[in-house]
Formats: sequence, C-alpha cells, structure tokens
Amino acid sequence: MKNTLRDLRTGRGWTQEQLGQALGVSRQAVNALETEKHDPSLDLAYRIAVLFARPVEEIFDNPHA
Repeated sequence: MKNTLRDLRTGRGWTQEQLGQALGVSRQAVNALETEKHDPSLDLAYRIAVLFARPVEEIFDNPHA
C-alpha cells in the first residue's frame, strides 16, 4: 500500500528504530511498511495516524478508491 510514512518520519528527524519504538514495533516492521512490502494492520494504521496527527487516508492510499 502506497504511503507517506518515510516522509513523515524523516520530517521529524526520526530513525526507523525511533519510530518503531514509538509505535511498539520493530525497525524491520517500519522498513517493511515504508518499502510497501507489508500493509499495516488497522490498529497500527490508527496508531501511526495518531502519532503524526493526520487522518489515516492522508498517510495511506486506498488501493480500492
């Protein structure tokens, strides 16, 4: 799923490790999301949206739209 996670993370000056710690996931999980190898669970998508204070739809593209 296309997303702006890398841009949001680097905009805050965070490493993948730091973002993973803030979300309670591994650095590898963050990398897999950023490189679009895996889609986030609904719970994780909401946690990311809350962390960056943005709507889920602004971070993750809807592939069905």
